Amino acid sequence: MTLESWLALALIAIGGVFFLAGTVGLLRLPDAYTRLHALTKADNVGLGFVATGLAVLSGSWLVACKLLLVWLLVLLSAAAAAHLIAQSNLRRGIRPWQR
Repeated sequence: MTLESWLALALIAIGGVFFLAGTVGLLRLPDAYTRLHALTKADNVGLGFVATGLAVLSGSWLVACKLLLVWLLVLLSAAAAAHLIAQSNLRRGIRPWQR
């Protein structure tokens, strides 16, 4: 295996760890707001690592730019979706968790 392959494998594995952390946060955190935050942040960072690893593997600038564009669009849509979900929860009277 080449150095590029090892780098790509490491980046994709790091992305998988972030996806796993987001899933654990979804299952373990106490309320909808903290779950939403953990899932959105971890998945966005995880996707960034995976997309970077795939861009390294592709060997093409065009493919790398497409992957970057996909990641940026997911960042925007995830932020908008998280905001809408949190706003809907507040309107329904779901209060954030407090000790």
